[in-house]
Amino acid sequence: MFPARNKTQSGTSLTVLLLCVIVFCTTDVLSRRGEAVHKLADRKLCADEECSHPISMAQALADYTGPDCRFINIHQGQIVYVYGKLKGRGREFWQGIAQGDYFGEQSTVLGLFPKSVVREIQQLVTDVMELPTVDWDFHC
Repeated sequence: MFPARNKTQSGTSLTVLLLCVIVFCTTDVLSRRGEAVHKLADRKLCADEECSHPISMAQALADYTGPDCRFINIHQGQIVYVYGKLKGRGREFWQGIAQGDYFGEQSTVLGLFPKSVVREIQQLVTDVMELPTVDWDFHC
């Protein structure tokens, strides 16, 4: 049937397995594959309970490259639809979608960006509601 294993072979196999798990977990593979990252704020402003309607339109004043997967990249002059505005400690960041028509085929992704890189050009709703942020808001 199966050859008998001694304790040294079993210990070595277990050590190799644990080493593989440690290497896999300490690389940034997991952080790129759907792991939640640092929560920037506990509250946000949105147009509706699902934050599914934009609050406003803004125009990018400068290029911006996000530091990680939570953020979107923006090009100067690009139109950005603002879907949420973080409150409290994250108040310097908004959530939105950068319109890609002017800069080629850019995938439409909701992400964070500093409010300082845009200028609001049109309000799309008059009333906003304050809501708690959820893990999804900071999810990659």
